[in-house]
Amino acid sequence: MALQSPINISYELSELCLLPLQKHTGPESLPKQHGKVSIVTGGARGLGYAIVRQLAGLGMHVIIASHDEQQGLAAVKSIREEQSGAHVDFEFVDLASLSSVRQFVRRFQNRGLPLHVLINNAAVMLVPEGKTDDGFELHFAINYLGHYLLTRFLLDTLVNSGKDEACSRIISISSSAHYTANKDFLFLRKKQHYSAHKAYADSKLAQVLFTYHLQQELQFCGHAVTVSAVDPGMVDTDLYRNLSTLPRLAQRPIAPLLFRSPAQAAATVVYAAAAPELEGVGGCYLYEGKPSFSSAVSYDEKLQAQLWNNTCSLLGLPDSLLA
Repeated sequence: MALQSPINISYELSELCLLPLQKHTGPESLPKQHGKVSIVTGGARGLGYAIVRQLAGLGMHVIIASHDEQQGLAAVKSIREEQSGAHVDFEFVDLASLSSVRQFVRRFQNRGLPLHVLINNAAVMLVPEGKTDDGFELHFAINYLGHYLLTRFLLDTLVNSGKDEACSRIISISSSAHYTANKDFLFLRKKQHYSAHKAYADSKLAQVLFTYHLQQELQFCGHAVTVSAVDPGMVDTDLYRNLSTLPRLAQRPIAPLLFRSPAQAAATVVYAAAAPELEGVGGCYLYEGKPSFSSAVSYDEKLQAQLWNNTCSLLGLPDSLLA
């Protein structure tokens, strides 16, 4: 199937993004993915770990990309013991470090593997004010900038691995927090008062803006790669560990009632990664497995392009994928 139209300037979803999707009951309803390779950032625990388990269960070779080597190797061991023949391994990457991202990509490329699915899952939320060694605010650096660089450096492999009838897929794990962000976060202006909530929301809006613009760039180039964002809903993971004391205590008893389990949330991400009905469909925002609208500002093509160009300048990358 040829690539479909991306989100356009008139704030409309592509027609395929609005079609009712086949009801899925879980990973067991999806076709096997033998011969395919995926990378899942933050795959050593929480939602990422559940995604890795389910992708491996479909027969995909999954690479856990994480900054926690001990936990990553333990995750590999656990899945291999649980699933006989599972092809899972670990590679170190610190998304807060641009040099670490580059080193990860070089190691991956040296392995000569294809890449069919890239899931940009790793994230921090509500962390105290701080900067990376490269000088960027932590939410922006880990949730957005590190993933941007990782994706750009892996694009050649994704492009070479995709076919018109079997596109490679890039999936960004989003959050409803992005609805509270607006364009005043552009572009890296120094804030007088730091807000962890705003920093997290801004990083997630940047991620959605990037998703839509990258889809447009890939379609313009004619590449068999699609890009979409998935909002898995509220998931009961350690991502909330930086809540203040009272909200954190309140979360514990209500989480089983209101939050989705990592396995439930992972099923919606794996659906986006492997569902046949999503073949060739890009530029979508999926909420709990269903097509939905992201925030109004995220469809601003001028804003998408401005963020893209500024990010390229920050990272010393060409604006165009054709360069």
